[in-house]
Amino acid sequence: MALKLTVPNIACEDCATKITEAIHVMEPDTKVDVDVEAKTVTVESKASEESIKQAIVAAGYHIEGYQ
Repeated sequence: MALKLTVPNIACEDCATKITEAIHVMEPDTKVDVDVEAKTVTVESKASEESIKQAIVAAGYHIEGYQ
């Protein structure tokens, strides 16, 4: 499943690394692509959409349209 999320508070490559690591803790084999300029995170994973979103939020980031 490919999931593309808008994460407005991505500011730099360090943010991208932090998000990628947070997702990899939950699902080590997940393909994660963070586009800092577009402020998007694209994830290809077997994990649920909810668990991916929770990992990003737990890392300190806000997902557009997700509370």
